[in-house]
Amino acid sequence: MENLAQEIGNPALGPALQGFASSEGGSAFFSAVLPKFVTLVLIAGALIFFFMLVFGSIQWISSSGDKQALESARAKITQALIGLIILFASFALIQFIESFFGIKILTLDINALKIQ
Repeated sequence: MENLAQEIGNPALGPALQGFASSEGGSAFFSAVLPKFVTLVLIAGALIFFFMLVFGSIQWISSSGDKQALESARAKITQALIGLIILFASFALIQFIESFFGIKILTLDINALKIQ
């Protein structure tokens, strides 16, 4: 009978990230997951902005002259715009740091200090 060596993996990682967790080590897995996580956060933030803007706009339209409802709608739209500005500023800051210092924050590749 042949002795078949099978590798045990985490099915939650999927086939794309399966090899990183076992063969490369934790830093390779982390550097593969971090950019995807940041992208997911940016997409989620943009979707939240869109829905807050739509709900604020609907609330503004349906306020029918009520001062309190109008102020609530204005505050919701303002908060959505501030959130979008913060989202874009954080993305721009990451891009600026990566281009100015020549490091890749999201992949943990700092040329001479590459995390092994």
